[in-house]
Amino acid sequence: MRTAPRRRSCTAHVDPRLDIVGADPGFCRLFGRTPADTCGRGLYDLLHSSAPAVLDRHFARLAEGRCDRVTEQVVGLTGGGKVFSCELTAIAVHGVSGDLTGVVVLVEPDEDVPGKDVPGAGTGEPAARHKGHLLSKIDAQVLEGVAGGASTIQLAARLHLSRQGVEYHVGLMLRRFKAPNRAALVARAHALGMLSAGHWPPRVLPEFIK
Repeated sequence: MRTAPRRRSCTAHVDPRLDIVGADPGFCRLFGRTPADTCGRGLYDLLHSSAPAVLDRHFARLAEGRCDRVTEQVVGLTGGGKVFSCELTAIAVHGVSGDLTGVVVLVEPDEDVPGKDVPGAGTGEPAARHKGHLLSKIDAQVLEGVAGGASTIQLAARLHLSRQGVEYHVGLMLRRFKAPNRAALVARAHALGMLSAGHWPPRVLPEFIK
């Protein structure tokens, strides 16, 4: 029986300030940068602007010794202005005194979601309409709320829906985009170019709304 090939992970080492101090060739290629342009750069420089809101609390847990390993779905940003969905795992490295001395970062790109041009990057042209990913107005509003970190209760109040109604729309999109959780849903929406880049709170681009 043939099994699906495992995704290849690439590795970088960051210091406690999250500056990259070393990276393997695969990591540099994944982000479309040379080793010289990668080392010395902040980790968040290689991730979409939505990443700090998700990762800050995880890195705080690592620094405080509350856990040794965390995994999160994020959006990578290449030097050429493309985005891609990936799984990032951070592993704490502690010194003899127990203080955090660095973090090993493993990145596994989602092979089923190719990198897309960031809307407005490079040529300034908008993302092309993709009929297979058009959202209803209410689904777009729910996705925007999820991408902005809103809870089910907050979204229900904001959109005048029941909690079950919010979960229904979230569930539909999870199945539609084959995402295992909300973080993966947001990451894949970014990778497909559905969410505006560099804009907060997140907004679904008009060409993806029915």
